[in-house]
Amino acid sequence: MNVTNGNKTTSCQDETVCTLQIYPRLSVKPGQSCILRVPKEATAATVIKTALATLGLDTSKTYVLVEVQEYGGEEWVLHASDQPVQRVLLWPRKAQDKHPQSDGYFFALQEGSYDGSIQYDVMTSVRQEKVAQGLANRGFVTQQPQEYDDLCNLPELTEESILGTLRHRFHKQKIYTFASNILIAVNPFKFLPIYNPRYVKMYENHTLGKLEPHVFAIADAAFHTMLNKQVNQCIVISGESGSGKTQSTNFLIHCLTALSQKGYTSGVERTILGAGPVLEAFGNAKTAHNNNSSRFGKFIQVNYLESGVVRGAVVEKYLLEKCRLVSRGKTERNYHVFYYLLIGASEEEKDEFKLLHPEQYHYLKEEIPIAEDQAEMKHEFRRLDQAMEMVGFLPSTKKQIFSVLSAILYLGNVTYQPKDVGEGLKVGPDRVLYAISDLLKVKVELLVEALTTRKAMTANDTLILPYSLNEAITARDSMAKSLYSALFDWIVLRINHALLNKRDLEESVPRLSIGVLDIFGFEDFKMNSFEQFCINYANEQLQYYCNQRIFTLEQEEYRAEGITWHNIDYPDNIGCISLFSKKPTGLFYLLDEESNFPRATDSTLLEKFKQQHQDNPFFVQTPVREPAFVIQHFAGKVKYQIKDFREKNTDHMRPDIVALLRSSECSYLRQLIGANPVAVFRWGILRATIRTLAVFNEAGRSWAEKHPGNIYMLLNVIVLFSVQNLIDSHSLKFIMNLTQHNRATRSLLHLHTKKKPPSISAQFQASLSKLLETLRKAEPFFVRCIRSNGDKREMHFDDALVLQQLRYTGMLQTVRIRRSGYGAKFTFKEFTDQFRVLLPKEISTPQQDITNLLTKMGLPRSSFQIGRTKVFLKESERQILQEALHKEVMRRIIILQRWFRACLMRKQYLREREGIITIQVLFVWLSRGFKKNAFSRPVVSKCFSCNDLPLLLSFISLFGPKASGSHSNFPHVKSSATFPGPRRNPTIKISRATRVQEKWNASLDREITDSNELRHLDEFLGNQVCVDVYILLQLFERHLDFNSKVGFDTLVNPNIGYKTLMSGYQTRVSSLAGLKKASEVPLVVNLFQSVLDGFIRGELKRLEADQLGHLFSTYQVTIMQSCDQCSSFIWGMEKAFMCSSCKMVCHKKCLSKITVNCTGHCDRKVSTAQTLHFGVPVCALVRTADSVPFVMEKMLVHVEMNGLYTEGIYRKSGSVCRAKELHHLLEKSPQAVSFDNYPIHTITGLVKQWLRELPDPLMTYSLYNDFLYAADLPEESERLRAVYRRLDELPPPNFSTLERLIFHLVKVAKEEAHNRMSVNALAIVFAPCILRCPDSSDPLLSMKDINKTTLCVEILINEQTRRYNQKMEEIQQLENAEAMAVKQLKLRRQNTIFERPKLGSDVSSVDGANLEIEKNLLERIKSIKKEKNDLAFRLPEFDQDSSDAENMDSESLVSSDSLLEDHCVSLDSEGQY
Repeated sequence: MNVTNGNKTTSCQDETVCTLQIYPRLSVKPGQSCILRVPKEATAATVIKTALATLGLDTSKTYVLVEVQEYGGEEWVLHASDQPVQRVLLWPRKAQDKHPQSDGYFFALQEGSYDGSIQYDVMTSVRQEKVAQGLANRGFVTQQPQEYDDLCNLPELTEESILGTLRHRFHKQKIYTFASNILIAVNPFKFLPIYNPRYVKMYENHTLGKLEPHVFAIADAAFHTMLNKQVNQCIVISGESGSGKTQSTNFLIHCLTALSQKGYTSGVERTILGAGPVLEAFGNAKTAHNNNSSRFGKFIQVNYLESGVVRGAVVEKYLLEKCRLVSRGKTERNYHVFYYLLIGASEEEKDEFKLLHPEQYHYLKEEIPIAEDQAEMKHEFRRLDQAMEMVGFLPSTKKQIFSVLSAILYLGNVTYQPKDVGEGLKVGPDRVLYAISDLLKVKVELLVEALTTRKAMTANDTLILPYSLNEAITARDSMAKSLYSALFDWIVLRINHALLNKRDLEESVPRLSIGVLDIFGFEDFKMNSFEQFCINYANEQLQYYCNQRIFTLEQEEYRAEGITWHNIDYPDNIGCISLFSKKPTGLFYLLDEESNFPRATDSTLLEKFKQQHQDNPFFVQTPVREPAFVIQHFAGKVKYQIKDFREKNTDHMRPDIVALLRSSECSYLRQLIGANPVAVFRWGILRATIRTLAVFNEAGRSWAEKHPGNIYMLLNVIVLFSVQNLIDSHSLKFIMNLTQHNRATRSLLHLHTKKKPPSISAQFQASLSKLLETLRKAEPFFVRCIRSNGDKREMHFDDALVLQQLRYTGMLQTVRIRRSGYGAKFTFKEFTDQFRVLLPKEISTPQQDITNLLTKMGLPRSSFQIGRTKVFLKESERQILQEALHKEVMRRIIILQRWFRACLMRKQYLREREGIITIQVLFVWLSRGFKKNAFSRPVVSKCFSCNDLPLLLSFISLFGPKASGSHSNFPHVKSSATFPGPRRNPTIKISRATRVQEKWNASLDREITDSNELRHLDEFLGNQVCVDVYILLQLFERHLDFNSKVGFDTLVNPNIGYKTLMSGYQTRVSSLAGLKKASEVPLVVNLFQSVLDGFIRGELKRLEADQLGHLFSTYQVTIMQSCDQCSSFIWGMEKAFMCSSCKMVCHKKCLSKITVNCTGHCDRKVSTAQTLHFGVPVCALVRTADSVPFVMEKMLVHVEMNGLYTEGIYRKSGSVCRAKELHHLLEKSPQAVSFDNYPIHTITGLVKQWLRELPDPLMTYSLYNDFLYAADLPEESERLRAVYRRLDELPPPNFSTLERLIFHLVKVAKEEAHNRMSVNALAIVFAPCILRCPDSSDPLLSMKDINKTTLCVEILINEQTRRYNQKMEEIQQLENAEAMAVKQLKLRRQNTIFERPKLGSDVSSVDGANLEIEKNLLERIKSIKKEKNDLAFRLPEFDQDSSDAENMDSESLVSSDSLLEDHCVSLDSEGQY
């Protein structure tokens, strides 16, 4: 910045005129700069005004001047009174003289908002990158890695670069990253609002990698790959416990069902989405690493028809962790369903199922506190109840399930004590035994016998042996675990039966499928047992499968095709898998052997492990006396405790307990323990049939005695025929065949069979082999889930933990092979079939032709290779090829369309030319009149067809010469030779639309206030080519330009009535018609009116249907989502509303607040925000910053004038209908509304509604946490000062409105004796309205803040009440002083009138003194009134809260009191004279 003074250039510090360089951040003038010479004392407002004039910008908009320092690292918005030159003097010397933008110190001119804030959306991304790079180079911030959404695009591929990219994206809440077609998902331990249906629509049918990485992109890619290739797909989700696999599975299932053509929650999709919450409740639990850890593995296979419609689904489960039911770690919990039931059940349900508090159950005792989660658990119980209904559970079935769950919990409370006399144990307490007996419908005696004794079979007898204490506890826990396992198996079976499509049993239809694998993650706890042993083996197999697919098979294919390839090494875990499963020395086989030996123990099992595998590098030796062993897994070393390995491997229900449960009166319980569901089903039908036949037999005998005949036999035939239909069990057989591995599990319930049941480890290996076989038959997509930290902290990235996971999953090698390899592979036939359009017509040698095509397109030689039978392409090059194919196809389509359009236009041209010739002949004939030879038959037959006759007759009737009586000059039509076709009646009948109307229709009272409606009218009239009105216009004036006459093109803000248009049209037609044809003018005008009536009806219908373009319908949420309007959570199984076009999702309460147009429609109504008064930001409703919105002020004034004494003024609610009516009137025309006809509670309800519907509450979302912090301070004085400091940070319109509202509440609280509204009651009512939590915050956590928000509002009301009272006292004192001054003035004037001056006194001096005293009194009265008015005006104000100010006020009060006393004394003294 400098000035020029003659030939010298001097510093601005010594001059009065300086030079400023302004850089506009505007889209209309990007890159321009403006050099201004302004005075040194010029303000920012003056500089902005000068810059706008220099740049020629629109002065009606709001602009701000921004001071930028250090490449945008610091920016300040200058107020209107700030002096930019003074700001420049604080810059470095170099920047003061000339401040170009490159130096980092400059002024920017930017468009501002209504509230004066800056809009940063005009900043280009290039400049942002330059700013960030400049700050990093200067050392102000740390160097940030360049953001890559695909790790294959990293310029330098190292562990550090991969970790840095993931960290950088994670901190920007971008938790998904691609590695080619592999998705890496970092668990944020926080819900992010990126899973709404509009995101499903966003990623639908997009090439993988085109958009930002997302789990929906993987689902869409799998879905469309399945449809395009007609090959089954699978999505393998892997990761350790707590990495977010279950949540990713839910998102994938949600997206896959949404992509189906049937919709979101209809039919099978509804059942699939409902199965997720049910399985999670019964199979998931809270662990040390995860709040929703899957304690079983599941494979969900969604079946589709070839068209993409969901056909059905199958759920397969693997290895439920039953031991968690009876014991677990101190920081872990049991399965979710127990807590949901105990916390969420109603009082009636608690009595029915005999439920206790969670801490009263032994199986739930060793838990972390659940008090803080009770609200969430109640919600989850309701969600579970709705999900069970979606799956198809009847209310009676749900009651039976909950009864079994309650009985399982009571089993844990069974205690044992030695008998006082003899052997055996006493079992109790009695209330627990009776509760179990009642819940399971078994006899108490049989229950006690099963829990205390066991039966041993000998050759000749059956022995009953009592349990020892440890054996009894083991049997009790075994019964609970087996019962819960049977319940879980039955639920899975029931879900599969609900997901089965019955048509699959009747017809064989080609099907496709997408499988989603959500299996337990790798686990390493402080105490690892048999469950972790099996889980980690499954993860080893899954890691081996991924390695095979990503590395082994890929590189083998490259070598087989003979292309150039450098082998990439990767960590192979086949040795660890062999340690587990290789015969005959694998750990599983050794475990089975020891489990079969009667005298074997856990110690002998450990010795056998160490003896067989002491030289195995994957088996790590431990100290001799330590009962544990260590295995080197792909993810690291894990130590397993050998305790209970044998017992858990042969865990089963004893025959005595099976017999006990079979004796139950509850048929549902007998179904649970049935080995074969088909047999159980058939036996149930058979029992029902026998009972039915017995009833019919008895009824038949009694009927036969009274009515002899054959009716008895007929009834039996009917019953047997019905049974044959009911006993059909094909569906159950079909389900059992799909899940054959579960049959082995159920066989463990029956040890009396001759065939020995397989062990748990054998079952697990069999089911895992079946799973891997299914995966090998499908094309896989991989989702690698990463745990961001070990403490479950939100948005915390632990570098060491993430790096460890990247290493053991081989992520570096994976990215390397994906980057070096070829993602797209085609056989020669597939390539030629797909890209036939790009290839030559004659393909002689496919290899050469394909190579020529790829070279011709300019693809790098390193991006593709031609093998022996296949073409290998990089994914990016395949997309380029696909785009070229698309462009070529579109080019050919356009050529075909061009030819078709040319043919159609040619035909249309010939038809219009024929019509023009016909009209021209008609004009010629009309101009000559009705002469005998003017219209000969050859001419008519040549120019007119039979279809033109009505039009010809209409023209003649309207414009032909009239003759008396009839049309004597018109040639009579007598034969069909001239006009072929049926004979027609020549009588002319004018239609209803053309009849003369004396008055125009009422629809023409409508006015056009929208330019779009005027444009629609213009287009509508232009499209009416077949309407007679345009033909009539051509008759009057061939070159009539309707647009120019009416003025469509010249109106920017139209305000025209349809009657005005009709009047103008009538005037124009009358002037054109003249006197000769004036009689036909009404006909023409009425015909045009009928056209306008049709347009108006269509326009009104369009406006009614177009509510911002949205088409909302009810939508049941299955996964947590966020409302697109208020951004708050929408929990699973809640009802919401979704637009079928743009997929916007919102609460029902948010429907009335939507102001965003639907993006799914091209033609949308422009929202006129200036006519709205509800749901609009405060800054848009006020003209000045210190004013209050009109509607709010009007309602508050009416309440203060008429409702302060009404009881429960803000507690009670008014009529909903009256509130809607008043709301509508206030929206339309608030100035004309009279509140006298409405109850006071209706108006107070609208006051609260107005506050609630504000997009940003009065106390703003940004200051929400600050107000909470202020309310949480310990000292009352500190709280008060902190709250008032935060008030100063509010935007001016919010501050003024809040000030007015609090003053209103103070006046309401002052009348508490009448309206029963205390300060606390008012704070409770208004705190949710004016101090709402941000919509993005956790609602469960925000519930804890209700007390703080209420306290904050209560502080404001109490403090303002105190200040109101204080000011009222001051006003009262001023009124007393004013009264005394008035009295003194009155007395003096009376004395002046009647008093006579004494002799010898100076009359002039006396008069002058009296006048001076009166003048002083008048001035004093005037100043008192002014001060009183000022105090009254400042009653609502939020005064600055400070102790000094209060002291000054108290001192001023004392001084004023003393003055008043002095005045009183002087007045008294004056009265003595």
